Amino acid sequence: MRYLPKSPADREAMLQEIGAASIDTLFETVPAEYRLNRDLAIPRQHSEHEVIEAFKAYAAENATGYASFLGAGAYRHYRPVLIDVLSQRGEFLTSYTPYQPEIAQGTLQALFEFQTMICELTGMDIANASMYDGSTGAAEAVMMAVRVTGRSGAVIARTVHPEYREVLGTYAQHQGIPTAEVGYDSTGRIDPAALDAAITGDTACVLIQSPNFFGTIEDIAAIAELAHAKGALLIVSIAEAVSLGIVKPPKEADIVSLEAQSFGVAVGFGGPYCGVIAAKEKFLRQMPGRLVGEAKDTEGRRGFVLTLSTREQHIRREKATSNICTNQSLVALMVTIFLTVYGKGLRELAEQNLAKAHYLSQSLEQIEGASLLFAGAPRFNEFVLRTPSTAAENNAALLEEKIIGGLPLARWYPELGEGASLWCATELTTRAQMDAAAMALTRSAERNQELALT
Repeated sequence: MRYLPKSPADREAMLQEIGAASIDTLFETVPAEYRLNRDLAIPRQHSEHEVIEAFKAYAAENATGYASFLGAGAYRHYRPVLIDVLSQRGEFLTSYTPYQPEIAQGTLQALFEFQTMICELTGMDIANASMYDGSTGAAEAVMMAVRVTGRSGAVIARTVHPEYREVLGTYAQHQGIPTAEVGYDSTGRIDPAALDAAITGDTACVLIQSPNFFGTIEDIAAIAELAHAKGALLIVSIAEAVSLGIVKPPKEADIVSLEAQSFGVAVGFGGPYCGVIAAKEKFLRQMPGRLVGEAKDTEGRRGFVLTLSTREQHIRREKATSNICTNQSLVALMVTIFLTVYGKGLRELAEQNLAKAHYLSQSLEQIEGASLLFAGAPRFNEFVLRTPSTAAENNAALLEEKIIGGLPLARWYPELGEGASLWCATELTTRAQMDAAAMALTRSAERNQELALT
């Protein structure tokens, strides 16, 4: 927003117009003790050179040179340079919202390609042009299932990302959607017996995550059979999109909610990210967000248009399928470029993630007293490690060696104990970093053992 200063004469004219003798008269209703009777403590103006130096100093305060083993819904993957080269072109970076297709063909085609790639990866028939992120996408998918089935409730796996469940709880509370949570068994997968008991005649959908929050891959076919037998839809949430390079797509699901951050989107202090909803074609009319379609003009030439959109400006507000009135077009473009660059190489990328997580888990499991939880089930690039010392103690020891350890799980899963933490390895995790983490934890365990003996 531009700052438009007012001259003393302008101020006098404005005061006269409203019948105030002075600025003090205008604000006399504000108690004296709350009025500022001095100039603002604003530093002097700076030259361009000084501003640049100041920002360099701020940047230097950020942590650099650390090895990180955090995942849990935000993943460090290599971003090809081409992503920024193309996405920061003015045609994309400052593009007009594509309501008028005649001036937005480039943006519309990029989104169309995005939707096509998402369908190929998830095994679904249709996909929208993106959502805000994975958490809101999961909540929108549940509301979509309620509209489709005419039922009111939802069954949620406790292995869905805890923060996704918190967002869904906020949506469900105000939408009047009762939810029930189902726990997990010794494999880290959803408990099938508990799930079967939880699905009732009022259940619109079952929401699971795969790979789930523990990194474990769910048996989607079996869960779909349970849900469909009782008339409920199955929603599969995917937080680690790279897993689709090697994990079988959830074709048995009715709706897929995907967080596409792993596809070329920087972790970036928490966002912006890129959510997606994909589904079977028969649910097209209940999809939230925008869908870009292919069309032909009067001369038969191929073109692209917004086929469906739930924008509130389209008048029929009470019949809108969603309050989501925009999408993440620029971030979706980054995803499209990433997938175009990798192509079938996405499988090799996924294999690297799988192999590195396996090496890391085997290394950490050798630490005295450490064990892997849910080791019997297939998993992708994350796993749960439990140690005799607490996760907080482990991370404190690792930080001394510029290593950011696993995510402590006791906050959301107290039954796992204070020693449980979630570890992640991607293609950016080096063998040297993994060996260093294992050595640091080994030394920490030895020190703790010595202290216990004394």
